[in-house]
Amino acid sequence: MLNAALALMLAVAPILTTPEAVDTTSFARPREARVTNVDLDLEVDFASQRLTGTATLDVAAAPGAKTIVLDSDGLVIGHVFDAKGKPLPFTVGAHVADKGEPVTVTLNGATRIVVAYTSAKDASALQWLPPTLTAGKQAPLLFSQGEPSANRSWIPTQDSPGIRQTWSARITAPDGLTAVMSAEAKGGSGPVFSFREPNPVPPYLIAIAVGNLVHRDLGPRTGVWTEPATLPRAAAELVDIEKLVSAAEALYGPYRWGRYDVLVLPPAFPFGGMENPRLTFLTPTFITGDRSQISLVAHELAHSWSGNLVTNATWSDSWLNEGFTTYFENRIMEAVFGRERAEVEADLYWDELQKRLADAKADPSVTRLHGDPNAGEVDYVKGSDFLFTFEHEIGRPRLDAWLRGYFDRHAFQPQTTAGLLTDIREHVVKGDAALERRLDLDTWAYAPGLPENAWHIVSQRLVAVDAASTGFAGGAAASTIDVKPWSTQEWLRFLQRLPRTETKARLDDLDRTFQLSASTNAEIRFAWLMLAVGNRYDAAIPALEAHLTSVGRQKMVAPLYRALLEQGDWGRPLATRIYARAKASYHPFTVAAVERAMSKASSS
Repeated sequence: MLNAALALMLAVAPILTTPEAVDTTSFARPREARVTNVDLDLEVDFASQRLTGTATLDVAAAPGAKTIVLDSDGLVIGHVFDAKGKPLPFTVGAHVADKGEPVTVTLNGATRIVVAYTSAKDASALQWLPPTLTAGKQAPLLFSQGEPSANRSWIPTQDSPGIRQTWSARITAPDGLTAVMSAEAKGGSGPVFSFREPNPVPPYLIAIAVGNLVHRDLGPRTGVWTEPATLPRAAAELVDIEKLVSAAEALYGPYRWGRYDVLVLPPAFPFGGMENPRLTFLTPTFITGDRSQISLVAHELAHSWSGNLVTNATWSDSWLNEGFTTYFENRIMEAVFGRERAEVEADLYWDELQKRLADAKADPSVTRLHGDPNAGEVDYVKGSDFLFTFEHEIGRPRLDAWLRGYFDRHAFQPQTTAGLLTDIREHVVKGDAALERRLDLDTWAYAPGLPENAWHIVSQRLVAVDAASTGFAGGAAASTIDVKPWSTQEWLRFLQRLPRTETKARLDDLDRTFQLSASTNAEIRFAWLMLAVGNRYDAAIPALEAHLTSVGRQKMVAPLYRALLEQGDWGRPLATRIYARAKASYHPFTVAAVERAMSKASSS
């Protein structure tokens, strides 16, 4: 039974008291003592590739709690003080793989502690790019990537998604460089920049970038940050961003974060995007010239509700972030670009879901929505199909009313799968036994595979593309296919539906006709290279090497290395040679993914 003081401490996040909300990826013990606010004062040093300064933590502790446990991953901690400057005892525990080290601080009654520290050497959340790896080639650039649990390598706090924290920062940057963060800018034009996030956020959303960065407004509350050399193309690709925000608000309520800016980073950024509040981080591969990848921006924007506003309490429930966001992204795309475009993308989600289910045949448990945080990912596509099916069963108006209310009821709070199902039963099912059976909620949430009521949205545009794939597979020449109206998504469907075994002559025909090896669209080029590598197509090797040494997005890099390694004597030397050249340009997350593949290949 919780005593009154502890219950008050946890009132901002009562779900943290439930068994399902225990975060096994963190050392924190939030029922005893939890961080409620972080104030950073850091200096950026490119020479040593370190951030140095202090983190001042506000602490809410239960009666009788003598210590607070923080997360660290290689932090160099010099001293810990209370608010009056009195030293506090602390210990750093043994390192645990994929988790880091616990830092236990004796509070001695303190409700505010100051940690003097330096970020970890080779901090997993930070990438320090030399000028040669930036667009402008003149100044270095730093950026962070905190999700899921990497921010503990540069911030000593409780690095768990359920332990939401307000925060501020004072950043001293080298002369001539600009610091931006995922918070409201409070002033400073260099070398000192100040920021404040008054809304409590999960700590993985604290983000920083420092470099030769410039800004352009794209609307009353939207804009883009990037290097000067990238700004014109990035701004042109993002002309619809204000429309996306308005469409999202019309669907599920007000945008609660002030401005919505995006930061377009150099190619080393390991993901498509990262939904840092107020400042989405984006890969430059979204710049295709035809705005076909704007759905990536819609996805990160949608996280402003599903993920940033209502957050999975633990990574075992990451589908509450990603599945909901993928569905919401599709609804934004429909509102701005029409139902036909949305159906194309939803049908491609279904393709990806079938692939993930097939890949998991050896271990179906990884296809559960609520599951082991390290088991695998079906969060995006199975999670979104849960909501597509939910919509199909109860109707869009009813689904939208519930979802908007859900975001309001749980705003700025963590959530679990059990909590979600309770909310659905309270506000939608309302004791209707027949509806409960039709929705099959527990099977969706806790069982592997797909329930029988899973809903598949079929795109007629993709039906036509499938006919083209079938025709080519049956012997038709590439020149007979009319690709002029195709979007990037249709190209992906075409390439992915082709037989995985092709002759050199057939690959020559494709490449000669459509110039796939020379494509400037990274999505299309990647899909083509996967087919080429699978067939040991020597003519594509120059394009392959150019791609792997100029793109750092993990989903467009790691699968190509795995495909090369599977090709034995033909592919392994290529993988080794290209990786030796490209490694320095990859983020630590991408490096880890590639090296896992190489280690697995060498042991097989």
